[in-house]
Amino acid sequence: MAVFSESDTLKRVKPSPTLAVSAKARELTRQGKKVISLSAGEPDFDTPENICDAAIKAIKRGETRYTDVDGIPELKSAIVDKFKRENGLEYKTTQVSVSPGGKPVIYNAMMASLNPGDEVIVPAPYWVSYPDMVLLAGGTPVFAIGEMETGFKLKPETLEAAITPKTKWLILNSPSNPSGAVYTADELRGLGEVLKRHPHVWILTDDMYEHILFDGMTYATIAQVVPELYERTLTMNGVSKAYSMTGWRIGYCAGPEPLIKAMSKIISQSTSNPCSIAQWAAVEALNGPQDFIPQRSAIFQKRRDLVVAMLNGAKGIHCPTPEGAFYVYPSVAGCIGKQAPSGKIITSDEEFAGELLQQEEVAVVHGAAFGLSPFFRISYATSEIVLTEACSRIQRFCASLK
Repeated sequence: MAVFSESDTLKRVKPSPTLAVSAKARELTRQGKKVISLSAGEPDFDTPENICDAAIKAIKRGETRYTDVDGIPELKSAIVDKFKRENGLEYKTTQVSVSPGGKPVIYNAMMASLNPGDEVIVPAPYWVSYPDMVLLAGGTPVFAIGEMETGFKLKPETLEAAITPKTKWLILNSPSNPSGAVYTADELRGLGEVLKRHPHVWILTDDMYEHILFDGMTYATIAQVVPELYERTLTMNGVSKAYSMTGWRIGYCAGPEPLIKAMSKIISQSTSNPCSIAQWAAVEALNGPQDFIPQRSAIFQKRRDLVVAMLNGAKGIHCPTPEGAFYVYPSVAGCIGKQAPSGKIITSDEEFAGELLQQEEVAVVHGAAFGLSPFFRISYATSEIVLTEACSRIQRFCASLK
């Protein structure tokens, strides 16, 4: 009988911790537990009706066949218009690539460009998939820490110290998953001054949460504010967060044409084209009414304020106020070393999250999964009623620690 053995490449990576927590929460729910899961990064709003209608019309028109592997011309044109209208960036459709979600955009870029020994700077805390996608592509992730005291943002001197002759990419995510940190235009210019001194370093900007901003923040992306970096920047975005289209699986990017062509070669031998119906829905998302976006951001901001206030009322927790996205990344430093009601001594944020799930049935993702401890991540993309109950349980759990 044949025995399956994982490839050496696959052995280098681990499953997504956020998906693992969500799966565990679902399993406990099936067992009858009243679990509140705050682990998934998914808006709880419905996809706008005009976007759904566009998909239905596409089906009725027979738009159900293969398309160009990296996106239909109509969607590429809509993306070009979006970048010009919202970011002041000029691209041609030949500089645009569309994939089934944002994650394949990043993966394809890494696969198209990395050789063994190439390094990719990943600021921590980071989205859980960045390092593993680098590893799958044969590269080496290099972590540069953005401390809580600096708003979880990468400082120019930290970036400078991380760059070596082997550095191929820097990945920037703003607003950040998991911290909600948002880089200002001036902060990006500071990083840009460093990058201008190192022309061998390419930049991938993950702008997926671009439209979820709070407190009057103005969005900026690095190719926009540091035009000298345009020729080596891949600007990535998608429709999943702003348009509540996570399940539609459409991510997109724009960048140097040779890179886009290389990514297209990978797509042609892997996923092939994104769903044709979802592409037509994305055309409507980008070209259609945008007025609901700030309305939904205002709702997220209200939820943020609720969660931050309640978590800062929990013994041993300090929760900074994020500037965007729909996550908080509170510190549990004040809980480390304390004993849970189970008798277990909490020695890490992973143990904190595990005991919280067992005792109070609240699922969160521990900070070590994002490369910076001792913290945990909460997604507040759910109702205020649910958030209030969840934060009350967290307060109760923290109060039970001795």
